[in-house]
Amino acid sequence: MKSFPENFYWGAATASYQVEGGIENTDWAKAARDGRVPVCGLACDHYNRYEADFDLAEDLGHNAHRFSVEWARIEPEDGKFDESAIEHYRAVLQALRARNIEPFITLWHFTLPLWFSEKGGFERKDSPEIFARYCAYVVEKLGDLCNNFSTINEPSVYGSNGWLRGSWPPFKRFALTDMVSITNSGRTFESKANRGIKPLFTWSRVMKNLARANNAAYTSIKKIKPSSNINFVHHVIVFDSNWNPFNKLKAYVANAMWTHKFMKRTKGHYDSIGLNYYFYTQFGDKRKWRKTDMDWNFAPEHIYDALMMLKRYDKPIYISEAGLADATDANRAEYITGQVEGALRAMHDGVDIRSHIYWSLLDNYEWALGFEKRFGLIEVDYTTLERKIRPSAYVYKQIIEANGLIQ
Repeated sequence: MKSFPENFYWGAATASYQVEGGIENTDWAKAARDGRVPVCGLACDHYNRYEADFDLAEDLGHNAHRFSVEWARIEPEDGKFDESAIEHYRAVLQALRARNIEPFITLWHFTLPLWFSEKGGFERKDSPEIFARYCAYVVEKLGDLCNNFSTINEPSVYGSNGWLRGSWPPFKRFALTDMVSITNSGRTFESKANRGIKPLFTWSRVMKNLARANNAAYTSIKKIKPSSNINFVHHVIVFDSNWNPFNKLKAYVANAMWTHKFMKRTKGHYDSIGLNYYFYTQFGDKRKWRKTDMDWNFAPEHIYDALMMLKRYDKPIYISEAGLADATDANRAEYITGQVEGALRAMHDGVDIRSHIYWSLLDNYEWALGFEKRFGLIEVDYTTLERKIRPSAYVYKQIIEANGLIQ
């Protein structure tokens, strides 16, 4: 099998805070003002340049685009919604529709409105109801232009970086544990985290609240638009092992804790699954791996293992993010080709895959690392904001046109 179904979605992704610019009423912007993370500022100015950016996506053959709406723009005060923000995102959706690009909206991608974060955020007992209220409002206003909604982006990443590693807001670190490194930003910012034993228990509560928030949002959205396709986007780390039985047990426990626990908590409250894939790690592995610019193992083909891990949940899977940081663009085409090959193998082995969305359309703000890392199919000059299509984007275009591997 060398190709995907005729109705397969191909494209790339962005997230509001990372590309839009000018978002100052969030926990991340406050953290930047406090010197705890890099300043995002204008970013790519995608808020004003989205039509030109979508022109480039159209030229590259994309028929799908995943993006997030910014909660802090839409609900700048508790229970008070900004119609002008909704009108902006309606214009974004209309621009995608005009280019025959199917939109996939993520309702929350890490950043919290200041009013919510300063009152406890997802530590609050009533956070699921607050989140569901926001999600319902967005779908009510945008649901006529979009059918695909993701409630939450990468809950396990959010929880571990915020409450175990302490490198992201709210900067709480469990003193006895260093989770798998999602970014290497901890080297810069972990020393400023509030260390202790208590964050472990708070993290546990946050993860339960995030699952409850997804479930409440799913229920509220279905009441408004029953036909909508709703999921959350999970970052699957593939934990593998060598022959050693102890390492096999470690991998089993790690996969259960990182992926399967949240999947089980949200059972019955997703129509499909959004998969983000970046990490393959093997306990007992002595190989010298090629590395991406993020110092992650160069293992695109192991997206197969992530997909097979999710197969047990018997839902359609949308690859919603997968890619690499590669400033010179020396390895991106090979990486994308490896991802596609792994996805094809999984589809051959019975996984219902509906999309391949590369991360990212544009270079962007890579959270606690700032603008150093370059994930984009399109290069951004942050001084002039000039866009330049990278050669790998044209290889991806050939894959899209072939609807599978290039012969």
